[in-house]
Amino acid sequence: MLATMIHAAHDVRAEERPDPVLRAPGDAVVRVLAACVCGSDLWPYRGVTPTKAPHPIGHELVGVVEEVGSEVTSARPGDLVVVPFSLSCGSCQACRAGFPSACAVVTFFGSTDRDGHPVDGAQGERVRIPLAQHSLFPVGRSEADAEAAGLVPHLLALSDVMSTGHHAAVSAGVGAGDTVVVVGDGAVGLCGVIAARRLGAGRVVAMSRHADRAALARDLGATDVVAERGDEGVAALRDLLGGDLADAALECVGTEQSMAQALGVVRGGGRVGFVGVPHGGANLPIRQLFGRNITVGGGMAPARTHMATLLEDVLSGAIEPGRVFDVEMPLADVAEAYAAMDERRATKVLLRP
Repeated sequence: MLATMIHAAHDVRAEERPDPVLRAPGDAVVRVLAACVCGSDLWPYRGVTPTKAPHPIGHELVGVVEEVGSEVTSARPGDLVVVPFSLSCGSCQACRAGFPSACAVVTFFGSTDRDGHPVDGAQGERVRIPLAQHSLFPVGRSEADAEAAGLVPHLLALSDVMSTGHHAAVSAGVGAGDTVVVVGDGAVGLCGVIAARRLGAGRVVAMSRHADRAALARDLGATDVVAERGDEGVAALRDLLGGDLADAALECVGTEQSMAQALGVVRGGGRVGFVGVPHGGANLPIRQLFGRNITVGGGMAPARTHMATLLEDVLSGAIEPGRVFDVEMPLADVAEAYAAMDERRATKVLLRP
């Protein structure tokens, strides 16, 4: 089968790999309908996260179950499923509390499972899914119906970016009438705009310096756009809000600068939800949080939990997170997909095997 391997910085390749097989009773094999490139995939692509040896990459997929092990009853062959970016057991304390991304045996695509077997990357034609009983998420539609209704991109977004944007908004306590600033105009930030509006925010300010992304943010529910950064960004927000600051901010990037921006745009007693994968040595300034009574929450999104919350709105068309995919390419062109995102020629690329 064809699957993506990363060999080094700026070196990803679609290669022939062995077809996956069941290795444990809790496994499943899924045929991939669509996968994609994530902003976090760009960290190893750019060399920020070193690639010590070639390995599979990709962690977002929607597909059709082909085989299940004897212990898997949550889905059957032929079921259309979304698979969250983190795989979980569903029974440990963290999973029972609704935080499967903190599962006691959490497993990631491209790593190894608890039995030491290699786990495929999601950017491939087929994928073995360990911990399948909890990690497979059937959507209750057939492949043909989902394709005909144009649902596949929106379902794919649930596997990571929409669930992550939603986690930022929930962690920031976004509620009816709030003014919310979204820091980051990538796919997660754009989904954060959707999530904030869905939770009742009255005003959503997208911080964006890219005309195409700013326009999409407005289409998805942003009421305002601020292009400035740093102290100038805070001043621009005050001008926009008549001297006030935001009730909440969603930090969707993961750098020291983006966290500082998020903390700077919220009022005293405000809230920050952070979901950007930390890079750049961001540290929370405890004295600032103490003095201004700012609450910070968030982390790795429990996507499997949020998928269940968001699915009905995706199926009904109430939200359309798949609009963050502005380019679609065949899996064979995955090297160009990475380059397009790295060079900001694409916001998020959908891959079709």
